[in-house]
Amino acid sequence: MSKNNTSLAQENEEIYMNADPVQLPENAFRELGADEHYRPIMHPARDYAEVTPYSVITGLILAVIFSAAAAYLGLRVGQVFEAAIPIAIIAVGLSGALKKKDPLGQNVIIQSIGACSGVIVAGAIFTLPALFILQATYSDITVDFLEIFLSSLFGGVLGILFFIPFRKYFVKDMHGRYPFPEATATTQVLVSAQTKGADEGGQAKILVVASLIGGIYDYVVATFGVWAETVTSAVTGWGAALAEKTKVVFSCNTGAALLGLGYIVGLKYAFVIFAGSAFVWWVIIPLIGTYGAADIASLSPDALFSNYARLIGIGGIAMAGIIGIVKSWGIIMQAAGLAAREIKGSSQGSTSTIRWQRDISMKHIVFFMAIALVAVLIFFWAGVLHNFWQALVAWIVVTAISFLFTTVAANAIAIVGSNPVSGMTLMTLIIASAIFVAIGISGTSGIVASMVIGGVVCTALSMAGGFVTDLKIGYWLGSTPRKQESWKFVGTLVSAATVGGVILLLNKVYGFTGPDALVAPQANAMAKVIEPIMMGGDTPWILYMTGAVLALLLNWLGVPALAFCLGMFIPMQLNTPMLVGGAIAWYVSTRSKDSAVNDARRDRGTLIASGLIAGGALFGVFAALTRFAGFEYQSTMDVITNQWLGVIAYAAIIVYLAIQSLNARKG
Repeated sequence: MSKNNTSLAQENEEIYMNADPVQLPENAFRELGADEHYRPIMHPARDYAEVTPYSVITGLILAVIFSAAAAYLGLRVGQVFEAAIPIAIIAVGLSGALKKKDPLGQNVIIQSIGACSGVIVAGAIFTLPALFILQATYSDITVDFLEIFLSSLFGGVLGILFFIPFRKYFVKDMHGRYPFPEATATTQVLVSAQTKGADEGGQAKILVVASLIGGIYDYVVATFGVWAETVTSAVTGWGAALAEKTKVVFSCNTGAALLGLGYIVGLKYAFVIFAGSAFVWWVIIPLIGTYGAADIASLSPDALFSNYARLIGIGGIAMAGIIGIVKSWGIIMQAAGLAAREIKGSSQGSTSTIRWQRDISMKHIVFFMAIALVAVLIFFWAGVLHNFWQALVAWIVVTAISFLFTTVAANAIAIVGSNPVSGMTLMTLIIASAIFVAIGISGTSGIVASMVIGGVVCTALSMAGGFVTDLKIGYWLGSTPRKQESWKFVGTLVSAATVGGVILLLNKVYGFTGPDALVAPQANAMAKVIEPIMMGGDTPWILYMTGAVLALLLNWLGVPALAFCLGMFIPMQLNTPMLVGGAIAWYVSTRSKDSAVNDARRDRGTLIASGLIAGGALFGVFAALTRFAGFEYQSTMDVITNQWLGVIAYAAIIVYLAIQSLNARKG
């Protein structure tokens, strides 16, 4: 027997022969020791009910429902809610109501299929509605269902295929090195079904209570505005004067979900992210507002951020992505080498791998990848550009960027739980458009080509980032990666078809231009960037290059460039809670001289933070539905009182998280 097979046999025999636990092991969220192994909840050497008619049908139904809901709310509000957590909650509730025996494996599949909705929606609505927006100016721009559907479908399929070779590296080899905030929260929800009735520590109860507190808290502020959803220095007299004279503003979202997200991310990354935000809002914006031209100096801090400073962040994200690609080049080559060995038959493939680590065969991945790429080329040629050589150039751009930035999207999700897909797509559109203009693609035909191609890239990166969450959940719980990977394609197909229909329907009912039009902020940003390039205008290259140089300097100084530039791109009010949550995580895990007590407190806090995220995500959907069902509550409270109530409410949720975490006891 070979050395590898011997070690696998010993691993199966010595490590995995215990009964299934009902909660995550204590080493689930930390790095493993030299001779330490991670043992998931589902026994790695045994088979479980995972892909069943119940799990597949339920997952597909939820994919349709959440695709429609996410597209509608995303275009109306400008935010795409994370579907994974609400779907996990529904899966757990259904399995309990139907009294399913050992439902964990099936619930993972339901969540994995259903979660296609959020990532496909993000890829589609961030780009393709720009065609409808520009159609109001250029009447010869056309868009149909097939363009939207195929752009979303091909992007999703490429995102799945490009990420699978990196699964082992991100979810197994890097165990404990990334926080995976969204995956952590979703996993805790799925585990709660296991712990009911066998949970001496009351973990399921803790999660449910935290979910209700976080959900009701966020629902009340979003629906009734009892306190300020964002506290800001700009509403006070001194703050308004400071903002007017120096453009300096401080702001913080008071939501429970973002606080929980910051706790799971931890102080290290949260501090770097906030540092990027502070650099933009307290250095860059005051400089632009003070020393810029008169028309620029007259703009508000928010307008300066949107029109100028944020573009520096986009350039930084793009360069940080390139740096990440260079650093992970060995991993990329390792994945390519594995594919080459399996195609030649020199690797034994999945037959020698335990169920828990069994992916789709690399032979099949390469085969499907070739088919998908040929189909994309035909789509660009026959359906978009109608010129083979131009289509070939577009195909090369899409293939290269989608594959290389796969690791960047996965890194971003693993670190902060937020995929900077809109920033990466903006940079892709700029690069691709410059190339297209150079080869003779411009005008309205260039706009259509760029946006459809941008939709493919955006969806591919969105899928890669979302898929790492699914596979990390499966790793923690012990599901079969090959089954998750296989059925992800079906969820993508259904979600792409749903999104295409919903976008066309919403365009007919509401439209994307006019007084009562859908907001679609990301698509409007894409339209704003792409129009001057294709129709002959100025592009702010200097701002993009400034961000790129900054990322290079950060990397040279040893600062995580991607996290810092994410802070520059994401508004300050969303970054400040990350720092607050990270500080709470540091505080509760360092108060005792007993490391075991600190670990227990940190883990209890992680469970509570997961509940805050889960409740915020689920009730956030209810809040949006309430608003668009016609209920609009107008608060008569004065602004200052509303702000102070926001501070008090936020302090209360902080105290709840800290005290409840400190209540943990060793063992």
